Amino acid sequence: MATQRPRRGARRTSHTAMRWRLRSYLHAARRARELLLVRKRHRWVLAGASVTAALLAVVMVPAWATLQRQRTPLVPLESVALPMPALVDRTASDLAAANAWQSATVHPGQSLAAIFAEQGLDTNDLERVVATDAGQSKLSHLRPGQRFEFIRGAEGELRALRYDRGDDQRVLMRLEGQLARKVVEARRIERVTRVAHGVITDSLFTAGIRAGMSHALVLALAKVFGYDIDFVQDLREGDYFTVVYDNIYRDGEYLRSGDIIGAEFVNRGRRFTAFRYTLPDGSTEYFSEDGRPKRKSFLRTPIDFRRIASRFSSSRMHPILGRMRAHKGVDYAAPSGTPIFAAGDGKVTFCGWAHGYGKFVLIRHNRDISTAYGHMSRFAARLHRGARVRQGEIIGYVGMTGLATGPHLHYEFRIDGQQRDPMTVTLPRPAPLPVQLRLAFQRSILPALSQIEQIDARFRLASTN
Repeated sequence: MATQRPRRGARRTSHTAMRWRLRSYLHAARRARELLLVRKRHRWVLAGASVTAALLAVVMVPAWATLQRQRTPLVPLESVALPMPALVDRTASDLAAANAWQSATVHPGQSLAAIFAEQGLDTNDLERVVATDAGQSKLSHLRPGQRFEFIRGAEGELRALRYDRGDDQRVLMRLEGQLARKVVEARRIERVTRVAHGVITDSLFTAGIRAGMSHALVLALAKVFGYDIDFVQDLREGDYFTVVYDNIYRDGEYLRSGDIIGAEFVNRGRRFTAFRYTLPDGSTEYFSEDGRPKRKSFLRTPIDFRRIASRFSSSRMHPILGRMRAHKGVDYAAPSGTPIFAAGDGKVTFCGWAHGYGKFVLIRHNRDISTAYGHMSRFAARLHRGARVRQGEIIGYVGMTGLATGPHLHYEFRIDGQQRDPMTVTLPRPAPLPVQLRLAFQRSILPALSQIEQIDARFRLASTN
């Protein structure tokens, strides 16, 4: 079968359509290229305008601000002469950086010579140190616990030494050959007030430590109220105390507890107060709230004892003689060597051996009153007949000389030559402060008294609850 061929007119129509489609496609492509070029030109124009505006802002704004700023007249320069700072000797610091300080702590009774010998240091260095200090630091009377620090050279020789001069100064000494130079450094001291409150359950020390007090502060509290309270015989469970005191800080570090500023002690329902006050003559004492000195004319007990071995009695079986006989004093048992204190200010009228008393001291305090101390192991240095003594001064040490079966102090209190019971005799009350001084004292104690009263109020409230 023969294939049918398209007609000529139909072929012409098909070619014409193809040409029109090709022409439309080319026109559309040319149009799209023209639009793309137009858009690129617009973007370049906008970018140029932005850059131009930014440049104008950078240039015009500071210029406009300069035009708006008020012009101030120029001030002529003036030359001022300033002192140059003093040169600082860094040698001791360099020594400290290159070498570690070696320290030595003073023990009771130890001298600086003993410390130098213990450290293996030359006595010539000791002489130079003492001469350079010139007695300003009292190196001949060292305190237990005081610390000395050393820096040695390559051969063990002393190159530098430092030690405290009081709480607020430190001496730094450098030794070079035969020369010794010292620098005194000031140290910053701060006192921070604290309040402690304690209740007695077994002992004063336990209650004090539980309240945050140091051993030294507890001893100070016992000393302040020692004229009013016998802490061995009178203390009872439930007694309480409040103490206002200060802690001492040096260069920001805790150094030690300071002084008791004010305190209250309630013993067997009786209230005692004590406040620290500096008198016009510069001396400092403790006074009760009404202005009476806490320091009584006489100590009730002139020794820190363990127990009462024998009380005052008109008849007692003598442990050595074996017969009934009056005991006209109080025997305080204590270890041999325990210090014995003068009960009051006075004059020594006898210091020596008395038959039954052994080593014996008699002190006359005034025209009427005297006190006697027996069975001592030895007398204090420089104590002799005619010597003047102050209350609380050590006059001897416990022993068992004479007629004694064990170490103790036999203590007598005599009025017009007659022995009285030291534990019950009425001691004379000291006179209060003069009126004007008393007013100043009572104003000065108001802050401490207020703190004590606040603590009391809380304690009573807690007890009630």
